[in-house]
Amino acid sequence: MNNRVIELDNRGLQPPEPMMRTLQALKEMDRGGQVIIHNDRVPMFLIEELRSLKYDYTVDSREDGSAIITITKR
Repeated sequence: MNNRVIELDNRGLQPPEPMMRTLQALKEMDRGGQVIIHNDRVPMFLIEELRSLKYDYTVDSREDGSAIITITKR
């Protein structure tokens, strides 16, 4: 099992690019790995997709309105 971590800075990108980049990284990730993304805001459409795909995730909302989301592939 490859437990590597991929970090993506999605700030400044226009939708749907942040979501597409994140889902592609998850697709390439082995079970147990993590993708950590930094977005301009909480990505609600991505959160809905993560729920439907049954990924574990945490959301860290920042004072500037941005968010860091840590996603673990099961």
